[in-house]
Amino acid sequence: MQNNNLLVISALGEDRPGIVNELSRAVSDTGCNIEDSRMTVLGGDFAIILLVSGKWNELAKLESSLPALGKKLALLLNSKRTEAGERTANLLPYSVEVVSIDHPGIVHQLANFFSTRDINIRDMATTTYAAAHTGTPMFSVQMTVDVPAGMHIARLREEFMDFCDRLNLDAIIEPLKG
Repeated sequence: MQNNNLLVISALGEDRPGIVNELSRAVSDTGCNIEDSRMTVLGGDFAIILLVSGKWNELAKLESSLPALGKKLALLLNSKRTEAGERTANLLPYSVEVVSIDHPGIVHQLANFFSTRDINIRDMATTTYAAAHTGTPMFSVQMTVDVPAGMHIARLREEFMDFCDRLNLDAIIEPLKG
């Protein structure tokens, strides 16, 4: 990141073509840069989170333009100043993938498993879909977790697989590649 000044912007509104174009133009027009982003369509709505960097005056200009931009684009816009995240050397990123028949509570049960072991969930994406041939409602989650380096990985993996077996979840936990 070239600039130390960071702003997180979230936007939510009815999905339609051109939203990303308009939001990215507003960022670019103020001299700011999109460092990181997540975008998706959920139901009939579009959701985006942007991490924007810039000089303090550029970010201030962008912040002051957000209410009018939100009104123009019919988006609920929120922003918050932030600082660069510190990556601790004693954390190991692991990838977790889970698939199962869909039922309420899966995300909570997974979050509880990791939370009770002081493992932070850094990133998570979930989706539901119909299984091929049967149409059974299925659930899929992919997440990145930060495992403390001092944790016994074989024991964690065994506990996680036992946990998933009890809940009838098909799962993989492995070091994050790349």
